[in-house]
Amino acid sequence: MIVAGSGVAKAQTEKGFTDEDLKKYAIAMDSIDAMKENLQAVVTEMVQTNTVMSVQRYNQLFKIAKDSTKLAEAKATAEEVDFLKKVEARREEEIAKINSTYQALAKDFVGAKQFSAIYKALKENEEVKAKYESISKELDSKGEE
Repeated sequence: MIVAGSGVAKAQTEKGFTDEDLKKYAIAMDSIDAMKENLQAVVTEMVQTNTVMSVQRYNQLFKIAKDSTKLAEAKATAEEVDFLKKVEARREEEIAKINSTYQALAKDFVGAKQFSAIYKALKENEEVKAKYESISKELDSKGEE
């Protein structure tokens, strides 16, 4: 029994992370996913509550927002262009927060080496992936309670 137990510990060391590290990684990714969902909600609310253009018009112009020639062809008004810029600025602000949080969680909460090892293992190791998905589901169910 002792030999088998020490073999398990060694296997975790060879992977470069422990089950606790994997749980921290799952928590970090859950936090990032929540921030992404919040970003989407913020943009959706901005678009749905604006008085400048309809959601359909926003969706049409959003696709060409970086092309002034196409915006002119679509007869985008100055107010519409300003609104597109306002939404994009807010998106960029929120994305910067997400990226900063992602980096901080990877480095300070999970640990940079462990984070990299887990990221790699999730792509290559079905056992690790299954364990991660199980932890993620457990976190989701706790969040719904």
